[in-house]
Amino acid sequence: MRFLVLSGLSGAGKTTARGYLEDLGYFMVDNLPPSLWEALLQELSRRGVERAGVVLDARALAFFGDLERVLDQLKPTVVFLEARPEVLLRRYNLTRRVHPLGAGNLMREIGEERRILGPLRARAHLVLDTSELSPRALKEALVRFLGEEAGFLLRLISFGFKWGPPQEADLVLDVRPLPNPHYDPTLKPKTGLDLEVQAYVFREEYEPYYRALLAVVGLAAEGAQKEGRAFYTVAVGCTGGRHRSVAVAERLAEELSSRFRVEVSHRDVDKEG
Repeated sequence: MRFLVLSGLSGAGKTTARGYLEDLGYFMVDNLPPSLWEALLQELSRRGVERAGVVLDARALAFFGDLERVLDQLKPTVVFLEARPEVLLRRYNLTRRVHPLGAGNLMREIGEERRILGPLRARAHLVLDTSELSPRALKEALVRFLGEEAGFLLRLISFGFKWGPPQEADLVLDVRPLPNPHYDPTLKPKTGLDLEVQAYVFREEYEPYYRALLAVVGLAAEGAQKEGRAFYTVAVGCTGGRHRSVAVAERLAEELSSRFRVEVSHRDVDKEG
């Protein structure tokens, strides 16, 4: 199992980095005592988890006297984030959050935190100064260091408008202008997974409409990927969610699979009425 310890100065980007690590498949835990790390890894391994990580801050380290021993025993990869004092001060002033070592003097707290975390920083395999890093640049630095692909995922969900659109959708497509197989007695019992229904929906005269949908989804997904998103969700809707939306989602998945990793699901395909 790949095991990682993420630490660093408060305000340097640990929360953002944790999210990116979770996108890469890491099971992340906050401030777990080192004495419990081995048990955690054993349990996660038993459950098939291949990547795990622990986030440590200065408050926790004050109580973890056995940290050095466990680091020597388990030999995790240690990633440490830091930033210049003036940058941390500016970030705290913008967010108006209280420093974890809050004692009323922010610059003194930043200095004390740096002192407490010094031994862990000295053991870090990667030290990142995030003073000039955008969130996207931070993600790219982590991906390069870990040698793992972030794996952008395009999610396609077919649905019926009569049942309501999926709340998680970033983009909603309306395919109701396409021919409706519901009114053909031989096609009504079938779904958009059947070739006969697909042939009915994708008549030649409606091809420009489908090609426009394909272009929109491709451009939207490219934009999301460039922004550093881990995934982008497109909902494809028709009236009931059994015929047109299913057929379009399947075709989109097939045609876009050469450009993105694609996952397709059909929320309402088994609903009647």
